[in-house]
Amino acid sequence: MWIEPEEVLLAGALWVSERANPFFILQRRRGHGRGGGLSGLLVGTLDVVLDSSARVAPYRILLQTADSQIYWNIACGSSRKEITEHWDFLESNLLQTISIFDNDEDVITFVKGKISGIIAEENRLKRSEEQEENSGKFLEAELKMRKLFGMPEEEKLVNYYSCSYWKGRVPRQGWLYLSINHLCFYSFLLGKEVTLVVPWTEVTQLEKNATLVFPESVRVSTRNAEHFFSMFLNVNDTFKLMEQLANIAMRQLLDNEAFAADRSLPKACKTLKNVSALKRDFDARAKNERYRSMFRLTQDERLDGHTDCTLWTPFAKMHVVGQLFISNNYICFSSREEDLCQLIIPLREVTIVEKADSSSVLPCPVSISTKNKMNFLFANLKDRDFLVQRISDFLQRTPDGSWSDTNPLSLIGSSGSTSVDSVHKGRHYHGGLPTAQQGLLRLYQQDGPEDLGPKAMKERMKEEAWNIHFSEFGRGVCMYRTSRTRELVLNGIPERLRGELWLLFSGAQNEMASHPGYYGDLVEQAMGLCSLATEEIERDLHRSMPEHRAFQNETGIAALRRVLTAYAHRNPNIGYCQAMNIVTSVLLLYGTEEEAFWLLVALCERMLPDYYNTRVVGALVDQGVFEELTRAFLPPLYDHMQALGVITTISLSWFLTLFLSVMPFDSAVLLVDCFFYEGIKLIFQVALAVLHDNMDALLVCSDEGEAMTILGRYLDNVVNKQTVAPPTPHLHALLTSGDDPPPEIDVFDLIKASYEKFGSLRSDVIEQMRFKQRLKVIQSLEDTAKRSVVRAMMTELAFSIEELEELYCLFKSKHMTSCYWGSSSSAAQRHDPSLPYLEQYRIDPVQFAQLFSALSPWVCGSHTPTLSARLFRLLDQNQDGLVNFKEFSTGLSGMYHGDLTEKLKLLFKLHLPPALCAEEAESALEATHFFTEDKLQESSFLSDLDSVRQQEVTSGEEPKDGGEDVEEKKEVKDYRYYLRMWAKEKEPKRETIKDLPRMNQEQFIELCKTLYNMFSEEPSEQQLYHAIATVASLLLRIGEVGKKFGNGAKKVEAPPPAPPGMEGPGEGTSTDAQVCQALADAQLEPPALLTSDEETKDDTSVSSFSVVSSSSLQCEDIADDTVLVSGEERRGSALDADWTITFEQVLASLLTEPALVEYFERKMDIQAKMAACKVQRAVERQISSASDHELSQHSS
Repeated sequence: MWIEPEEVLLAGALWVSERANPFFILQRRRGHGRGGGLSGLLVGTLDVVLDSSARVAPYRILLQTADSQIYWNIACGSSRKEITEHWDFLESNLLQTISIFDNDEDVITFVKGKISGIIAEENRLKRSEEQEENSGKFLEAELKMRKLFGMPEEEKLVNYYSCSYWKGRVPRQGWLYLSINHLCFYSFLLGKEVTLVVPWTEVTQLEKNATLVFPESVRVSTRNAEHFFSMFLNVNDTFKLMEQLANIAMRQLLDNEAFAADRSLPKACKTLKNVSALKRDFDARAKNERYRSMFRLTQDERLDGHTDCTLWTPFAKMHVVGQLFISNNYICFSSREEDLCQLIIPLREVTIVEKADSSSVLPCPVSISTKNKMNFLFANLKDRDFLVQRISDFLQRTPDGSWSDTNPLSLIGSSGSTSVDSVHKGRHYHGGLPTAQQGLLRLYQQDGPEDLGPKAMKERMKEEAWNIHFSEFGRGVCMYRTSRTRELVLNGIPERLRGELWLLFSGAQNEMASHPGYYGDLVEQAMGLCSLATEEIERDLHRSMPEHRAFQNETGIAALRRVLTAYAHRNPNIGYCQAMNIVTSVLLLYGTEEEAFWLLVALCERMLPDYYNTRVVGALVDQGVFEELTRAFLPPLYDHMQALGVITTISLSWFLTLFLSVMPFDSAVLLVDCFFYEGIKLIFQVALAVLHDNMDALLVCSDEGEAMTILGRYLDNVVNKQTVAPPTPHLHALLTSGDDPPPEIDVFDLIKASYEKFGSLRSDVIEQMRFKQRLKVIQSLEDTAKRSVVRAMMTELAFSIEELEELYCLFKSKHMTSCYWGSSSSAAQRHDPSLPYLEQYRIDPVQFAQLFSALSPWVCGSHTPTLSARLFRLLDQNQDGLVNFKEFSTGLSGMYHGDLTEKLKLLFKLHLPPALCAEEAESALEATHFFTEDKLQESSFLSDLDSVRQQEVTSGEEPKDGGEDVEEKKEVKDYRYYLRMWAKEKEPKRETIKDLPRMNQEQFIELCKTLYNMFSEEPSEQQLYHAIATVASLLLRIGEVGKKFGNGAKKVEAPPPAPPGMEGPGEGTSTDAQVCQALADAQLEPPALLTSDEETKDDTSVSSFSVVSSSSLQCEDIADDTVLVSGEERRGSALDADWTITFEQVLASLLTEPALVEYFERKMDIQAKMAACKVQRAVERQISSASDHELSQHSS
């Protein structure tokens, strides 16, 4: 590549000159290529260790002048071919021009200007925007990675680091390349090269640890090996990037979504030296995730920037130090001291942003006013003018909100008049519905008498405490959130405020405010549609809190149906999962339908990610986290519970339903209060507290059932003594109460104990543990899928379990590779999680051809792609352009483990439609002439002859059972008869050789082509060529005899073709001899006359336009409609459409040749093919320098 000219003081140091002229020198790096001795080895080692190989390519061109001691480096190249092209360009375009210059300075100026112009033009035409953002050094490192590891251009390098890879007990210093889809390592030390490639999708564990043996190391584990890397300059930065890349790979396994770069990322002000655009993208993603998680914001929120500042808190009369965050829709603040103060200001609420007067006490202040008359004062801002300008820019893009969310419950109108009903008549959801205006709990309690008891007074005191909090800290989204807010939440949210505060703390209120009318439109789109999700919803509707009066009538059931159906329509990836009905029914008690819908969105998509997908991955991940926390906080109990297998059983229901299904409702709803404020941390704390309270009883348990009973009865008796609502019977408690129920546990005491004993849990630690468990869970699910596929296929195929597992891994690897390296079809089309495991992953023709060429036992040289395409079309039964693993393995099994007849049947079908497409069989006469009815009488004799021959060949086959149905016709048909008939219809019809259609002349020629290519690499090549020539001659004569009968020509005195057991070529008439001559004309002669060149064989071994030539047949053998063709005519001329043969004839003819019988009966071993395929994937290899081989090729 051309580079900007740079000075070189010592042209000879570490370089060898290979070409020179008066102005230019072409040099090669010592240690690259031929020889080099000890100095070459040292230079090569230094290049790797010191990264000079990333900056300095192995070849370069220098500009020199006679009078100057300074050289200019103007081009470099990674290969001899590349640098030679540049050298030739200089000699042909510049050398003659600069030779007439008188002044050396003019020469240097001219060449530098010319090179700069070439670079500018290349950048304009070829370099993409992303590449322009990357530094030259990084681009060279990316090129080096692609060359070293054979990666295509689609594989993007994110970053690279210097480190040591521990191979055995020896550290290998080299470079770690982290790309989007692979972890790669390269080292070259004293002639020894180590190359490692690990796809991120195969990583099962990623761990950073520090031991005496591996100080500050990173361990990367796969199913087959462990890799240790150490001696990083910044191990934390490297490990964070590894975590992000592994997370993306796990998401790819889960959702089959490839990585998409963030195109909206703002460009850097200047090109950073060692940071790529993708690395900036990943850093921005990490910051965005932390920001959204901290303030419970939506997934599309992007952090624009953050800065240190202070916030004036009127409730504390002090300035709080913290950070100010600006994004496209929000201004947020978080104090440096945890829980001191947090603030979220939606830009839709902002009315005024102004710069206040600075003073020594209040430097650089900014005042922000909102619609609900709140004023926020930020100070100590470093770049106040820029900050105000950014906020102004975002405000201009923010649409005006139609209503303020000061108190959303009070703003939903209660005037459900008849006029509204008439306007919305016919709609499934409208403002006139009771559940569109208030929660179900308020709907069913509004007619009851006013309670003046002590519990009601306690509830009113809670409401008053919250009202005081609102007056002091604000109400709505812009409320100051402090430690006082947490205290009020832990004491229990009053029922009147529960819906409002759930919306506020979960972030659902922001999403609802920015999507007015979305829920109503979604309900109208979803209702009436039938799917698997809607069927499951209907089944579970009446199981959702049946003990609560709100769900004992159609009002509550209909509201629940609308919310669940709308969400399933919004997010088909999740659709519906059991436990969603229980959680949603609780949400409907305290909020309107729309509020319950947005709370469900917040739960499923932000607060409990991946909990409710088809495989409940999120719940399984948190189950693993809970096990790890139990081991850390309760080690004796952990060992005992693991032995009983209890933790995995109990925790899934606790997490999926937030304790709502295992605890009395009035108690569990308090945990939901705390969950919406604290997040998943609260659920872990309470679960640990439950185990801690029952530790003594659990330690003496002898089996899983006893432990489950202890925990179940404990949770049944967790009560809320402050509730004012009438008690809701807990069905599980009624069933398990027993004669001597345990003492009641106050839920407030349980929450308080969870904070006292396990309050040290931090959200960031939980997220770190979640990442570790996510790798383990998803890879475990993938292993389960593999085992399910193997169990399903092992009874149908002859492959061993190990072979099927390896085949599945190769098939899935090819599918995953296509996801990130491009394919003719999208990943979503090729992966359907709703299908059985063995049909989920599908590949297209390109990927199939790659696997076929690597694994097929029928090696056909240049004919292999053609045979692969035919097999693909044969296996693709639904003609969707995709083949699943079941179809793929069935095709391979036929080639490897089928008997002689099965293999020949497969080969025969590969040369018939649909395997043989129209482009390959250009003559369409076979379709019309074969099915014409005017030849039925003439062909009857031939069909009789064929049936006799088939009986001789397949004498062992039993006739089809046709006599059983006769007796049943007059019987009384009951339902069991119809069930049997239906089952018989569903059974796949077993195909026999009688069902195969006849093969015409052109298809037969294609079959001969394939056979000739199959035998080209066999040890008994000559015998096989001779055998196939003999068989082809025999089959040609059989077809000619059949054609005579089919055309109704005058009877010939020639005897019928020899039966399969007799020798055919020597016993024919003069016509047979002439057909043999036609075979020779078609170049189907014995192998001695064939060339060894594979392409020549493919083109000339069989020619479809010269099988029947005008000189090889007597006149009486030629029918009226036969078209004679000569060897000079091209393919596409009309062939003899009446010439046909059957599979039985092909089979009988092949049986006469022992060489062919031995070839097709030989057992093939797929293990060697799969091992070669694994080596091709380059998991790890250690070879000597490849440059010597490259140079020796050039020199030869």
